[in-house]
Amino acid sequence: MNAESGFEIKPVYRPGDVPADVPIGEPGEYPYTRGVYPTMYTKRPWTMRQYAGFGTAAESNARYHQLLAAGTMGLSVAFDLPTQMGYDSDDPIAHGEVGKVGVAIDSIEDMRQLFHGIPLDQVSTSMTINAPGALLLLLYQLVAEEQGVPGAALQGTIQNDILKEYIARGTYIFPPKPSLRLVADTFAYCRAEIPKWNTISISGYHMAEAGASPAQEIAFTLANGMEYVRAALAAGLAVDDFAPRLSFFFVARTTLLEEIAKFRAARRMWARIMREEFGATDPKSLMLRFHTQTAGVQLTAQQPEVNLVRVAIQALGAVAGGTQSLHTNAYDEAIALPTEKSARLALRTQQVLAYESGLTGTVDPFAGSYAIEAMTDEVEAEATRLIERVFSYGSAVDAIEQGFQKEQIETSAYRIANEIDSGERVVVGVNRFTSEAEERYEPLRVDPAIEAAQVARLADLRAKRDSAAVESALADLAKAAQGTENVLPLMKEALRLRATVGEVCHTLRGVWGVHHPVERF
Repeated sequence: MNAESGFEIKPVYRPGDVPADVPIGEPGEYPYTRGVYPTMYTKRPWTMRQYAGFGTAAESNARYHQLLAAGTMGLSVAFDLPTQMGYDSDDPIAHGEVGKVGVAIDSIEDMRQLFHGIPLDQVSTSMTINAPGALLLLLYQLVAEEQGVPGAALQGTIQNDILKEYIARGTYIFPPKPSLRLVADTFAYCRAEIPKWNTISISGYHMAEAGASPAQEIAFTLANGMEYVRAALAAGLAVDDFAPRLSFFFVARTTLLEEIAKFRAARRMWARIMREEFGATDPKSLMLRFHTQTAGVQLTAQQPEVNLVRVAIQALGAVAGGTQSLHTNAYDEAIALPTEKSARLALRTQQVLAYESGLTGTVDPFAGSYAIEAMTDEVEAEATRLIERVFSYGSAVDAIEQGFQKEQIETSAYRIANEIDSGERVVVGVNRFTSEAEERYEPLRVDPAIEAAQVARLADLRAKRDSAAVESALADLAKAAQGTENVLPLMKEALRLRATVGEVCHTLRGVWGVHHPVERF
């Protein structure tokens, strides 16, 4: 059989299948094939996150308190589509989408409510937000300051990975060049103001969900990472000043062995890229630290309970592959937002792996396996070939504008879909082992009245704030955006004065424009 990355999986692997000139190495040592830390999970397990956020900030806050009480070690925030696209809840384009796929955050008042009663110096927070990522981080910092928590005490991640939006997801606002400027400004701002924050989570997850193979996932992700490094260097930053805060985000599929190999290959490749391509010398600059989420695209609406098994296998692959944090999907996410019970079961899956499986007793337990080591080399070779093809266009942005990555991912997705349709690739409950009688499932539903409530909150905010001060702050931001000044301090001041996310984004749209993808026929 063939791996999803295209290479042949042999029925039996032998010592000769592992190249002698590729040393396995030690955990915590260059090139970090076996893990970025010497002890990995033997001292403490990975950070267990649960991705949550829906409806209003108050509802999401209640869910966060439930997850923390259940033993979650870090929060992971989902934002609704208008927030992701930089629109307020009362914008006509937001109608029907408010609070649907995440929480609606329009202003500092919503962010304050989202984290009410949660001490921000005691949790690590990951925010899945890209085009307006800097704004949401600044709102988080402002709320922390209200709690008396300095920026130096904040820990977490903003996704802030705009390039993959042009490739696979679509929640972009500005054209690529000003978007890269905003990313570089965020790097510089956080180095001075929020030094422990991971300023970007360079994401392969969404490309994988769109159909990318494991090799494509890491190739296009690392190529994007190289583009961000180049943007930061061009902005005058020194590589070892910002590279230690770069982080990554990958998927974990049910193809267990290939996934373990993928994670090991990605670490080895990034270490070499940073040392040989960019001259990084700080060991932390060479470490590929990553968050993993189990594969939502592999969950099925048919026989949804079977997803419990899928998620457990996917989580096992992430842990055996050396992830630093993990989100496990709830079994019912192919149908609707997870219920409280299903979210708790997803967390319990991680806890069983951490405390009952014995996986945390030793580092990189699959090291030395002929199959794993050979697959690691195969994935690395294919991913390296793809990176070379990306940069044959000049840069990752040039390749994106020519549609290369998107075309490659669509071809991979089409191949997998054909294999499922023909029965060559088995999906339990879909094309084999089906069941005529499905048990009734009652999904969590979002109250449509949420939109009206959010619109009313915005009207109240605009009536009570100092509108002249907000307009002046936005004008200052527009002037800075026209030049080369770091825009984050001015964005923060506008948000402090209760400018909305949409107003700040509209201000930047007026200067930088919006991205219009080129149609390819």
